[in-house]
Amino acid sequence: MASPPATGLGPTSEKAVYQDSVGDRLFIWLFSRKMAKAVGKDTTRSGYDGFVDLSTQIMQGRNAQQQQALVAVVLKSLVPAQVLWLIRNLFSPTQLVCELNAWFATLLFEWLVGPCEVKTVEFTDAQGRIRQQRSAVHIKKCRYLDESRCVGMCVNMCKLPTQRFFTEDFGIPLTMVPNFEDFSCEMIFGQPPPPLETEDAYKQPCLIDHCSLATRDPQPCPKVRN
Repeated sequence: MASPPATGLGPTSEKAVYQDSVGDRLFIWLFSRKMAKAVGKDTTRSGYDGFVDLSTQIMQGRNAQQQQALVAVVLKSLVPAQVLWLIRNLFSPTQLVCELNAWFATLLFEWLVGPCEVKTVEFTDAQGRIRQQRSAVHIKKCRYLDESRCVGMCVNMCKLPTQRFFTEDFGIPLTMVPNFEDFSCEMIFGQPPPPLETEDAYKQPCLIDHCSLATRDPQPCPKVRN
């Protein structure tokens, strides 16, 4: 599943406005506390703005691999090691398990990524078989990308760590396909993630109107490659 050709422009629409529920604010606070502990710094901002600010702090002075490693620590801190072991060893990535993960993702991640829905997707599994299943999550306009407007943050702080967390720690393959033209995204449970170098995200330029590193002659985002 490929994204449109990279232009480095991003969407022309204004940022979406969210009315976070009590539960949403609790998740934001919990995740932010874990991030602040991992980075060793706090933020003066509150709510989702503070969450994005902490993400920016994690990026500062760290290369792509270091950013991904730090986020991996945060993700693992959210789930007890015993639970990860049980899921990884007791549940194989069957069609039912992948479809349940997609359904749970729409319930648990909306505070992070905004409105999303389960959809049917066709893909080739690890055994080379082509099949259809309702194990994909369509994120209509990713809140995290919409707020940050940063290609490197999307790839290093969300896409790659999340793929690795589910694929390696949960034992449930996941591929995420961000669309930098409209800020939508697909999460495909059951699809092993391909090497980043083969994906459109690896060639994606910085967003011209939102990133100080962007150039009018679009070049791949340096934060993804360093």
